[in-house]
Amino acid sequence: MKVYFIGAGPGAADLITLRGARLLGQVRMVLYAGSLVPTAMLEHCQPGAELIDTAALDLEQQQACYVRAQQEDIDVVRLHSGDPAIYGATAEQMRRLDALGIAYEVVPGVSSFTAAAAAVSAELTKPEVSQSVILTRVSGRASAVPESESIASLAAHRATMCIFLSGPHLAKIVRDLLLHYPPTTPVTLVYRASWPEQRIYQGTLEKVIDENRRGEWNLTTMMLVGAALDREQIAESSLYSKQFTHLFRVPKKLNAEAQAEDVTP
Repeated sequence: MKVYFIGAGPGAADLITLRGARLLGQVRMVLYAGSLVPTAMLEHCQPGAELIDTAALDLEQQQACYVRAQQEDIDVVRLHSGDPAIYGATAEQMRRLDALGIAYEVVPGVSSFTAAAAAVSAELTKPEVSQSVILTRVSGRASAVPESESIASLAAHRATMCIFLSGPHLAKIVRDLLLHYPPTTPVTLVYRASWPEQRIYQGTLEKVIDENRRGEWNLTTMMLVGAALDREQIAESSLYSKQFTHLFRVPKKLNAEAQAEDVTP
């Protein structure tokens, strides 16, 4: 018996990995977060599989499902939105599985921050502009963010930031970001990236509050912010430069010179 923690991806049913979809079609019990995982994702499950929505279950009730599956000797898929490694609340489940002697495996998924970037065709890193991406969120009732990782503290790096669950906290987030980022810094908001109801806003830190109504953006909104989002920032990597050499590519000029040396008497 084994539990598979599978990243369901950001929402679209075809953004789950091939491995994740295959496992969904093999197991007889599937636990999924109904408030975050669309029901279309369950189309990958086999007919007759027991589908358990965990939105209303506490951790002990979920553990009881694992215990029952252990007694019946059947594999289980625990389907998490995005990628299980990011805000997945998987560590506490794994501790309980360890105590029960139940084996488990993690299958990664597409995170909502990469789906949000894809929705606006954005690259989050640009040479000499930003080579770091900070994934963070604001404190909520379920889990607090350490003070040392506050938005205001992290903004000091002026790296590209991806702020999860940002919708209801836009005003405070923007105030904290403006402590370090220039007012003209690009901002993108993506609500439910890859879902049918996806919404997008693109603007700047100085305008984002005025251009959006209070309460217009819900909890499942990703905020992307940083100079790397500016399409006017033209900075190209040397990786594909004609003069850049590496193990798999030698520039034509250098290659011709090397051939000439080979035939020189």
